[in-house]
Amino acid sequence: QVQLVESGGGSVQAGGSLRLSCEVRAGTSIGYGMGWFRQAAGEERESVAVVNWNGLQSHYADSVKGRFTISKDDAENTAYLQMNSLKLEDTAVYYCALLSERFAPVTVSQHAFGSWGQGTQVTVSP
Repeated sequence: QVQLVESGGGSVQAGGSLRLSCEVRAGTSIGYGMGWFRQAAGEERESVAVVNWNGLQSHYADSVKGRFTISKDDAENTAYLQMNSLKLEDTAVYYCALLSERFAPVTVSQHAFGSWGQGTQVTVSP
């Protein structure tokens, strides 16, 4: 069974940076798009950034455009989310996910992602 293991979360001051990693275990990222989602306390889970299977197409939430960058390294079976200029409102649990369909186009629909990580907390303080 495919497992996604996130790391890199933590606490940072506003304006700082963090890089999240998501390793695919017992499976492969080759041919599969991946995405990062987040859920703040009391809020619904939302899409942050998604990348297609070959890394050439991506989509970002308006709130993170120009600050966050998603990438995937198939040699490492890992996806990354580089987060710069962090804001208080970026505080949330961040989840990575793997698209179920191989060679699928970019999508923000959570139903299209069949495997999810356990989540990693990102806390941005003043």
